[in-house]
Amino acid sequence: MPKKRSGGGLSPSQQAAKFLGVSVLAGAVLAGIALPAAGALGLAAKGSVQGFDDIPANLKRPPLSQRTTILDDQGQQLAQVYSRDRTVVELKDISPYMQKAIVAIEDSRFYQHGAIDLKGVLRALNKNAQSGGVAQGASTLTQQYVKNVFVEEAGDDPTKVAEATQQTLGRK
Repeated sequence: MPKKRSGGGLSPSQQAAKFLGVSVLAGAVLAGIALPAAGALGLAAKGSVQGFDDIPANLKRPPLSQRTTILDDQGQQLAQVYSRDRTVVELKDISPYMQKAIVAIEDSRFYQHGAIDLKGVLRALNKNAQSGGVAQGASTLTQQYVKNVFVEEAGDDPTKVAEATQQTLGRK
């Protein structure tokens, strides 16, 4: 009586060849499936880099609105009119301790993560997903600054203010 071989009557070398053939085929199928995803990721990365390259080095800043003082013909103050009562002060005129304190209060990890805080974004996404709405934001100081520039640029136009302050991923 002849000996039975394991693997359906195939010799070890035939089994190895069959295994190798199936492995090559599976690898080719997997590569075919993964290739479009890898290509899409590459295009997205390229688009993001081009988007950052298009950002001007010096952002245009609209002048900040301040109070207006109305004087009479003698130079005496009659009234002050404002929608935002502020006095613009040069950064060099603010104590370095105050500058550091403001940054620390707003975002103690700012100098570690820079313009985008991936940990904060992921935390906010998780909280928002759990709550089913916007429960938490993840704006960095940079993002808050840009939003405030857009709000200032919008002036008293409610539509533009709404666009500048809407809580969407696109605005971020």
